[in-house]
Amino acid sequence: MEYNLGIVDITVLVLYFIFIVWFGIKSSKKGSNSTKDYFLAGRNMTWPIIGFSLFAASISSTTLIGKSGDAYSTGIAVFNYDLVSVLVMVFFAMFFLPFYIKSGIFTIPEFLEKRFDKRSRYYFSFITLIGSTFLDAAGALYAASLLMKLVFPALSIMELSVIFAIIVAAYTIPGGLSAAIKVDLIQGILLLVGTFILTFLAMQNGGLDYLKELLLADDTMMKLIRPNDDSSVPWLGMIVGIPILGFYFWGNNQMLVQRVLTAKSVDHGRKGILLVGFLTVSLIFIIIFPAVIGKHLFPGLPKNDMVYPKLVIELMPTGLLGLMLAAMVAALTSSLSALLNSVATLFTMDFYIKFKKNTSQKEQVYVGKIVSVVVLVLAVLWVPFIAMFDSLLKYYQEMLTYIAPPVVAVFFLGVFWKRINKHGAFWGLMGGAFAAVTTVLAKVFFEYELLGDIHFLLKVPFYFVFSAVIIIVVSLVSKPDDEKQIADFIWTKKIYREETEELKGVPIYKNFRVWSVILIVFCFLVLYIYQ
Repeated sequence: MEYNLGIVDITVLVLYFIFIVWFGIKSSKKGSNSTKDYFLAGRNMTWPIIGFSLFAASISSTTLIGKSGDAYSTGIAVFNYDLVSVLVMVFFAMFFLPFYIKSGIFTIPEFLEKRFDKRSRYYFSFITLIGSTFLDAAGALYAASLLMKLVFPALSIMELSVIFAIIVAAYTIPGGLSAAIKVDLIQGILLLVGTFILTFLAMQNGGLDYLKELLLADDTMMKLIRPNDDSSVPWLGMIVGIPILGFYFWGNNQMLVQRVLTAKSVDHGRKGILLVGFLTVSLIFIIIFPAVIGKHLFPGLPKNDMVYPKLVIELMPTGLLGLMLAAMVAALTSSLSALLNSVATLFTMDFYIKFKKNTSQKEQVYVGKIVSVVVLVLAVLWVPFIAMFDSLLKYYQEMLTYIAPPVVAVFFLGVFWKRINKHGAFWGLMGGAFAAVTTVLAKVFFEYELLGDIHFLLKVPFYFVFSAVIIIVVSLVSKPDDEKQIADFIWTKKIYREETEELKGVPIYKNFRVWSVILIVFCFLVLYIYQ
């Protein structure tokens, strides 16, 4: 599949990238030598900016390219990842977010040190750095390059990866998170407008009749709840697998949570999360449905991942085509810009200032910029290896299955049970790492699946329970942590009662609990319609 864009679309595409780089650099002139400004945008962001920025950053390569490809081949069941994750967002905003913001942390691993000790912090920070570089950053570059390869066939995937790396570096590295968030606000809005236009055009080109036909025929393609032997999303996996992966993505992922940490208050952080929740529900209309329609319009594509780019190139009119391609690449580069800032923050705040004491804020920012460059170079070099997997979604899911469960177990048990101590947390993480490495080695060298040939979502709870058991047993047989030191990081009913009192004078339309209930009802309504 190769296409030649007209001069109008190429001009729109080029002008958009010039504008983004200019706007990002312009937004980065102030406060770039302060760690609070560079890494956390001054902790002064309001909920609309946080919500749109989170939305743009969360529409990663696995969403735009991977999930649309999966929807093309198996139907709308892949939307369960988003639907269940929205419920996870509400849970995260309710219980975990206040601890993160009130503790004044720069990184999520830093929270582990405050709750447990530095061993857990260093380990989690290290695996997050590795995952962000080789899983997320490389995946975003690969997806953006794969898309542009269609319209610039003379360029190789590696050459395109280098071009995108330079574009993102141009505005992210000089200005930090403040510049990235402001750029993401524009890109998030552009992505929403562009995807809605594409959905409308797909519906107009016979797509609406095709979806009606599938619904009336009770076709599996239009069902969210699938049998347990389904290759896409078995129903049990929705209950025991997706919530764990979803919490890791929204509650432990430095790339996304760092944007929430920029909130000027807990209330703004919560409302930002709820906004992105509502926007995420819209993905079934703007990404999943068009991909299913793509099955009707373009049957037999050689690679499922290319269905969304195919829809864009075939359906969008001149001018809008260039803008929509820009929106798609913007979504992928937004996640990359978020990653660059998150890994710079992780390395600087979790490692550099720990080993080199009394460093100035200017030096810390400088180190963060160097780390961003190094990560980009490593991500570009890793791009060819991603092409070895069947799809981006499979690559991402395979890696996340091993990384997420032990981390989620530590956070959950640590916040809701004060008896969990620093030794239990550390050895639980180590046990999870051991299980992951053993599983991978058995598969690579002996072609043996330790948990059998079951869906990866059904493997997730086994790793979670394995780590949780280690955490609990080690904690119970060792000395408890000092209750006074950990009191500020344990959730209690008293916290809920205090928040209830604070909300008594708040108008209903400003009450985050009311909007949380509305969002939950909205999710179950979608699930009921497409069950």
